Amino acid sequence: MTPPYRVGDELPPLEIPVTRTLIVAGAIASRDYQDVHHDAASAREKGSPDIFMNILTTNGLVGRYITDHFGPTAVLRKVAIRLGAPNYPGDVLRLTGRIIELRTADTSSADASSDEVVDAVEAIEAVVQVTGGNGIGRHVTGTVAVTLPEPSVKRAGA
Repeated sequence: MTPPYRVGDELPPLEIPVTRTLIVAGAIASRDYQDVHHDAASAREKGSPDIFMNILTTNGLVGRYITDHFGPTAVLRKVAIRLGAPNYPGDVLRLTGRIIELRTADTSSADASSDEVVDAVEAIEAVVQVTGGNGIGRHVTGTVAVTLPEPSVKRAGA
């Protein structure tokens, strides 16, 4: 089976408005209570012009970008990112990606609840280089490894 993806394929960009609510909600959801993620006065006292997004929110948005593109059966295997320019409220984070590697792995399994045997499940793993920029520069760079299962089903005894 030929995979529907090729090395060098570009993912369509995703633009995410960076709102104050997104920054604060992301910090709360990830239990990051550092004041620089929710208190503008404290952030300014520490040298920042405003609150800014935490790395866990960025990590989640990168994961969303990948799974939105590859679909609900995609499984994130590894997300390795590095932050650069901060995401401040009022800006837009623009994520882009490019497939830099494709790998296949074969496995076999049986479904005990039916007479079907799932034989030679070809799992395609894509490695995607992701970048995300905003109005002041590059916010995030990294790679994501994602597995895309493509089962081929054979009937028992076939």
